Amino acid sequence: EDIQRETAYPDGKVEKVLKNGCHLIFFPNGTCKKVGSDGKTVTITFFNGDVKQIMPDQTVIYYYADAKTTHTTYSDGLEVLQFSNGQIEKHYPDGKKEITFPDQTIKNLFTDGQEESIFPDGTIVRVQRDGSKTIEFNNGQRELHTSQFKRREYPDGTVKTVYMNGQQETKYVSGRVRIKDKDGNIIMDTKL
Repeated sequence: EDIQRETAYPDGKVEKVLKNGCHLIFFPNGTCKKVGSDGKTVTITFFNGDVKQIMPDQTVIYYYADAKTTHTTYSDGLEVLQFSNGQIEKHYPDGKKEITFPDQTIKNLFTDGQEESIFPDGTIVRVQRDGSKTIEFNNGQRELHTSQFKRREYPDGTVKTVYMNGQQETKYVSGRVRIKDKDGNIIMDTKL
């Protein structure tokens, strides 16, 4: 574009003011700073290929050239990182984090230590601070994992529990209860 004024400074810096009102500042190390005609939009292209943009609303977009990663910080404090493999992380001002993986699995990390993962097939896994885990499958089944047992609940109301000692207990909707020892031998069966 047409240059209105050009100034060379003793430190090697060169400033060009364009007729459209933009300012271009070239630094000796190869870094270039462009200030838009509005005076609020700033783009800095660093010598290593990184690019930092400051938008009029104070949103800052930083592109890391080597990592091919973009880090956007919004004026409300939300930070969004976009990685070259397609992973996107959102860091909220309250400390919550949401990660979307390339396979579209979404993982939420809450400030109280709980985690939630939502898989593309609709399966949801929730992990509590104590390590217990709830898995909700897209077929309506649910599993609960604790330090004492693993329990699966079926849509028909059947509940199967496997205890850490290997013993299995199955409760059917009919009221029937069947208990097996760790080797699979039936200990009790209340067939109705």
